Amino acid sequence: MLPMKNRREFIQKSALGLAGVLTAPTWLQGAPAFIQSLSKPNSRINGVQVGCITYSFRSMADQSAEATLKYVLDSGISSIELMGDPAESFAGMPTTSFNRTRVFQLGGKQRRGETLTEDEKKELTDLQAQSTAFNKTIADWRANADMKKFEQFGKMYKDAGVSIYAFKPNAFGANNSDLEVAYGMRAAKALGASHITLEHPSNDEQTMRLGKLGEKEQMAVGYHGHEQETFTFWDTALGQSSKNGLNLDAGHYIAAGHTDLIPLIEKHHSRIFSMHTKDRKTPANGKGNVTWGTGDTPIGDVLQLMKKNKYSFPATIELEYQIPQDSDPVKEVQKCLEYARKALG
Repeated sequence: MLPMKNRREFIQKSALGLAGVLTAPTWLQGAPAFIQSLSKPNSRINGVQVGCITYSFRSMADQSAEATLKYVLDSGISSIELMGDPAESFAGMPTTSFNRTRVFQLGGKQRRGETLTEDEKKELTDLQAQSTAFNKTIADWRANADMKKFEQFGKMYKDAGVSIYAFKPNAFGANNSDLEVAYGMRAAKALGASHITLEHPSNDEQTMRLGKLGEKEQMAVGYHGHEQETFTFWDTALGQSSKNGLNLDAGHYIAAGHTDLIPLIEKHHSRIFSMHTKDRKTPANGKGNVTWGTGDTPIGDVLQLMKKNKYSFPATIELEYQIPQDSDPVKEVQKCLEYARKALG
């Protein structure tokens, strides 16, 4: 039996622990994610950091900071590439009252040369005006955004055992001001990220601009590619600034028909900031996004290469294949993580 003094301390600490659970957010109380967060997730496997981009959870109804953290914890992931919405919403970014999806639908129809009805033309004109005004509102908010909110976000995730290595807000386009770009880089730094990511703009002036702003803000810039990726795809950006690098997508590279993925990684490993990892098929096999282990992306070989050579960049799970009806994104990310664990075993 414990001595009286030790028993009193035990009871006091137990009561404090229970109080912490009872006052925690609803999703934590009694949830498996809470139990998991006590021991903290660990998706670093034999020296290789396996991460996940929160885009993988895009179909989940709740996209808040807390819900996104729960998805990550439930998946067993300890390091992430963070999309902009959860953090920017947490930081108080204004929300839109118009239908942005409708803007894309009508705008796409117009760009394809399809005829718009008179009502659609009026609707598109009105929505574009609202979009322009909203973009100005967002730009003004970003110019004065409180970085302490991003620090709080990063701390919340870190305390739960999740680090943020990359940040991907929609703030780095050619139409975004230098103030917005600097905001995105500073927010990334406040979150604890080593780099920001964006789709490669296919614009040498823009990659030069972002690289130089990255030098000024001391933030690396990882350019993502789709099927336009080639062995020399990033060469110009890499030559423009030491802050420019790769957010390589291994699956898209295979779907583009290339057979030199391993040599590409070996050549640029020091400039690969993170690597999207997915299984896709070659053009001869239909290019499909498929369940890990059923496509043509040499995921196992790539992970073993990272392990052997002690590459420090993370392998980022990006869930893009069709989710089975009896499953959900969290379960599928778990499966991808388990595949990686076996491949690195």
